[in-house]
Amino acid sequence: MANRWKKLFLPAVLSALVLVGCGGQSGAGGGQGSGDEVVVEFFSQKPEITQQLEALAQSYSEQTDGVRVNITTVGSGEGSAALQAKFSSGDEPALMMLGGLPEVERYSDTLLDVTELEMTDTVIDGLLEGGTIEGVPLGVPMNIEGFGWMYNKDIFEQAGVNPDSIQTYDDFVEAVETLDSQKEELGIEAVCGFSGGENYIANQFSANFTSPEYNNSILEAYSATELNWEYGDRMQKYTDLFNQYNVQPILTVDYSRSVEELFINDRVAMVHQGNWIVPTLNGIDPEFAQNKLGILPVFGENDEEGKIVVGAPWYIGINSGLDEPVVEAAKDFLDWMYLSDEGQQAVVEELQFVPAQEGYDPETISDPVSQELYEALLSGETAAMTHKQYPDGWFQQVLYPEYQKYLNGESTWEQFEEATSKGFADMRR
Repeated sequence: MANRWKKLFLPAVLSALVLVGCGGQSGAGGGQGSGDEVVVEFFSQKPEITQQLEALAQSYSEQTDGVRVNITTVGSGEGSAALQAKFSSGDEPALMMLGGLPEVERYSDTLLDVTELEMTDTVIDGLLEGGTIEGVPLGVPMNIEGFGWMYNKDIFEQAGVNPDSIQTYDDFVEAVETLDSQKEELGIEAVCGFSGGENYIANQFSANFTSPEYNNSILEAYSATELNWEYGDRMQKYTDLFNQYNVQPILTVDYSRSVEELFINDRVAMVHQGNWIVPTLNGIDPEFAQNKLGILPVFGENDEEGKIVVGAPWYIGINSGLDEPVVEAAKDFLDWMYLSDEGQQAVVEELQFVPAQEGYDPETISDPVSQELYEALLSGETAAMTHKQYPDGWFQQVLYPEYQKYLNGESTWEQFEEATSKGFADMRR
C-alpha cells in the first residue's frame, strides 16, 4: 500500500487558512464553505453507486479536518449534459466523472495532469490512455467494468443448459431456444429482459460489434471519422434474436424493470448488462450475485470467438481552475480513496468496483463475475469500450432513435445502418 494522504493534506489546509485569513474568494463549484472548510464537489454520473460514494466521501470528510467532499449525481444518460450545464453556469465541480475521450477532450483545458497523483503509478498498464489527450493523462480510471449477457445460473441449470458449452453463436441460439421452450416450467416471462427503453444500453450493446471494426482499440475508435458497420449483420442477428424472445413491448423495458423487477426475481434468464448491476442486486438479494450471476460473451466478430467488453468506462478528472486548496484536497481525496487501506477496502467491498489498479488479489473482489472481468483484462482477452469514443451526442441523438425504430418495426436494418453511419460522419466533423 502506498503512503497515507496526510502529507498532501497538510499544505492544503495551511493554504486554505491563509486564503481565508486574507479574505480570498473561492473558486466556482468546489470552493471553500463556511469558516476554514474546503469544499470539494464531486460530480458523478453513476446513480447506482450514489449511496456508497456518499458514504465514502463522508468517511473521508469526518477524519480530515477542514475538508468536506460533496457528491452530486446525474445519470441515466443525462450526466454529460448536466456537467456541461454546471460549467456554463459557473458552478464547476472540483472532481468530475468523465466518460470516454470525447468528454475528456471537452474539458481538457481545465483538467489537471494526473501524473501528479500517487495512485496513477498503480493503474493497470494501458488504462490511462482512455483519459489521455495529446500525450497528457487528464483523468484516472475510476474502475473496470465489463458487459455481456448476464445470466441466471439457477434458471440455466433448471433448463439443462450448460453455459460452458456455449462456445459459438449457434450454441447461444440453441440455449435461447431451449430456455424459451421451457418458459412455463421455469416460471419466466421471457428469456431476455433487454432494456429497449434505455439509450445507454443500446450504446453499450453496439460496442460488441464496433470494437472489431476498430481493431479492439479505443484510440482507433476515438480517431475514426466513419462507422461502416463492418459487423452490422452480426448486430442485426443478435437484435432479431433477443427481440423475438424478449419481454414486450421492448421499448418500455427500462433498467429498473429489467434488473430490479425481472432479473432479480427470476422472471427472465438473461439481460444485456454489466457488473455495475452488482450493487443493485446486492441491495435486493445479497446472495444473487454470489451464487446465481454469470456472464456470457458476445460473438461480435465471428461465430466462434466470443468476447466480453471490458475496460475503464469512467475517468475522474480534477478541475485545475479552482482555488489551490480545493485542487490539493481533490487530489488528496483520490489518493486516499485508491491507496489507503480504508479506501481500497471500500472500493472492492462497498462500491464493489473491479479495481483499475494492479496488485489486487482477485479473491478480494466482491463477486465471481467481477473477478472474471479483472482476470480477463489482465490477460488481454477482451473487446474494447468503443462506445465511449463515439462522436459527442451521437448515441443519444442518432444511434438510439434509429435503433428504436428498428426494434419497433418502423425501419429496415439497411435504413438503420445508413442513418447512423451518416450521423456518425457528420457529427465527427
